[in-house]
Amino acid sequence: MSGPVQIPLKFRTGRKTDVRSQFASLCYRIVDGEVQVCLVTSRRTKRWILPKGWPMHKQTPADAAAIEAYEEAGLKGEAKDICLGVYSYVKRLKTGDIPVTVLVYPVLVTEILSDWPEREQRIRQWFSLKKAAKKVDEPDLKAILRSFNPQHLSR
Repeated sequence: MSGPVQIPLKFRTGRKTDVRSQFASLCYRIVDGEVQVCLVTSRRTKRWILPKGWPMHKQTPADAAAIEAYEEAGLKGEAKDICLGVYSYVKRLKTGDIPVTVLVYPVLVTEILSDWPEREQRIRQWFSLKKAAKKVDEPDLKAILRSFNPQHLSR
């Protein structure tokens, strides 16, 4: 028996940035029995972040997160429709600062590309969960990283 299935989002009016939420991908792999997660640098401030972006028309949140993983980190993999948690931050735009709520979805990495759309704009690096939690700024994201266990994802 399977649970509810996330349906793709459809935007009928407005712009996608009117929705002040983003979807992030917690990209992970298992190396010698240890979980590693991939962080990328933000384009402007070079802080360590998860790949993330605005909702996408006709994409589920998990699929949108997987697309961001490809665009920002050059990673492809299996996204799960399981929200691991939520964190918030302030996004600085030319039109002013906006508060953003980010929903985090796991992506099991199956392919690491050497070339991807934002390769020239970001640094990609793998970290242990503990080290990744130290690298990011947002307290709620630190907690998501510290508590992540891929064995809890099966449903």
